Amino acid sequence: MLLNPSLTPQSTMNPNGSRVKGIVVFSGGSAANNLVDVFKTVQGNKKCTLSYVIPISDNGGSSSELIRVFGGPGIGDVRSRLVRMIPDDPDHDDSEKAAIKAFFNHRLPKDRIEAKQEWLKIVEADHPLWANISSAKKELIRSFLNTINLEIVKRLRPSSTFDFSSASIGNLFLTGARLFTGSFESAIYLLSSICSVPSSVSVLPAINTNFTHHITVGLANGTKITGQNSISHPSAPTALQNQGTPPSEHEETEEHDRIEDANLPGSLPTLRKQYITFSKSDEDDLPARIERLWYINPYGQEIRLAANSKVLDALRECQCIIYSIGSLWTSIIPSIVLKGVGELIASPVIRHKILILNSTLDRETGPSTEPYSATDFIAAISRAGYESRGIVGPIPQYDYRSYVTHVIHLQGPGTPAVYKEELAALGIESIRVYGRRVEGESFQRYDEKALVQALEVTMGRRDPRAAAQSRRNTLDN
Repeated sequence: MLLNPSLTPQSTMNPNGSRVKGIVVFSGGSAANNLVDVFKTVQGNKKCTLSYVIPISDNGGSSSELIRVFGGPGIGDVRSRLVRMIPDDPDHDDSEKAAIKAFFNHRLPKDRIEAKQEWLKIVEADHPLWANISSAKKELIRSFLNTINLEIVKRLRPSSTFDFSSASIGNLFLTGARLFTGSFESAIYLLSSICSVPSSVSVLPAINTNFTHHITVGLANGTKITGQNSISHPSAPTALQNQGTPPSEHEETEEHDRIEDANLPGSLPTLRKQYITFSKSDEDDLPARIERLWYINPYGQEIRLAANSKVLDALRECQCIIYSIGSLWTSIIPSIVLKGVGELIASPVIRHKILILNSTLDRETGPSTEPYSATDFIAAISRAGYESRGIVGPIPQYDYRSYVTHVIHLQGPGTPAVYKEELAALGIESIRVYGRRVEGESFQRYDEKALVQALEVTMGRRDPRAAAQSRRNTLDN
C-alpha cells in the first residue's frame, strides 16, 4: 500500500519530546477554501499537523456525470482543497505551480460538443494549459487522463454517452487515478504529490471508499429530500434522452434501467440523473427546517456508515476541532454523523471545539419563516454527534458544549443572530471579529488577520502579551 504523506501527516514534537497535537477542520469545498491561508498560518504558529475532513456525498455538477458513469465517491471538494493548497512562494517565480493549479482547476466549456473537442486537445497534449508544466509531470498527468479517456470509450453505449460539459480536469484526473489504482486513497496521494501539498497537512475524505454514498434530510413538515444537489442547490436534471410527458416514478425507474451506467438496476431515479448545471445564487427557501440527515443505500433505505479510520486517528490526536464556514447540512453534518466521529468529538480531552459561523444564511439555514441563529447551528452539530453515537431522542442543551465550546462570528446585516447570554448560559463563549466587504458582494467576509488572532487567542498562544494585544485590537468578547 502506498503511504501518503498527505494522508498520514508527520507528527511534530515539543522540545521535551512530547507530541504536539494537531488541528482537525471539518469543511466542504469552495467556501472553506477562502480560509485555507488562515488555517495554514495558525498551524504554522502552533507547529502542529492540520487535517481537513471532507465529505464525499456531493452528486451535483460534473461530479454527477462521473458518478453516473463510473460510480465512486463525490470527489470535487477533495480535489478543490488539494489544488487550493498548492504552496505559493512570493520570493520565487514558480510558473509550474501556477500552471498546475490552473490545469487542475480548469473546466471545459458548457457546450457539449466544444467540451469534448477541448478534452481531446488536452489528452493529446495539444492545449495551452500544458505550457510551463515540466515534461515529467505532464506525461504522468496525461497517462491518467488517457486512462479515464479509455474507460469513457469502453463504456460508450447507444443508451449512454459521457457528457464533458463543464467537466473539471482535476476531477477527471482524480477519477482516472482511482480507477487505475483501485484506491481512492492512492488517487489522493498522487494528486497531493503533484500539487506539493506539505507533509504536515492531510486531506481526509470522511469515508474512504470506491462506492457512491448519498444523503437524505428530513424536514420538520415530514418532507424528505434525497441527494446533496437537491438539498443544497436543486436544479432541473439534464435529460439522458429526449422525453415528452414526464414519466411516473415506476416508468422513470424502468427508463433508467435501460441505460447502461454504474448504477444498480432499480435504484432511485433521483440518484441516477445528471445535474451538471445548477445555480448557488438563485435558490428557493426550503418549505421547513431540516431536522435530521442520514445516509441511504441506492434504494433509499437508511444505513449507518463508519468514518474513514484516518479521520478517527486525527481526532484522537488533535488539540482543537474547527467547524469551518460552508453549508451546514451538506458540508459539515455528513462527516459528523458517521460512526465513531461523535464520540471522539465529545471527548473532554479536546478542549477547543470552535465553530466559525457563516457570514450569511443559505437555503439550508435560512428559511424565510425561521432563519437559524448561532444556537441552531450548534444544536444541529450536537444532534449529528448524537446520531453518530446511535443515541435517539432529544438532546439536552447542557450537552451542546460537548460539541462546541466557542463561536467566532461576524456581526452585521444578513449574519446569523448570536445571542451571547444564551450561549454563555450553555457554557459556550462567543467571540465577534471584524469583517470586510468585497465590492460586488452583498455579504461580509472574515478578515484573515482578525480570524487568525481570534483562533490563536481561543486556542492559547505562547506569548500572553501578544494574545492580549490581539484581543484588544480585533475582538469584541
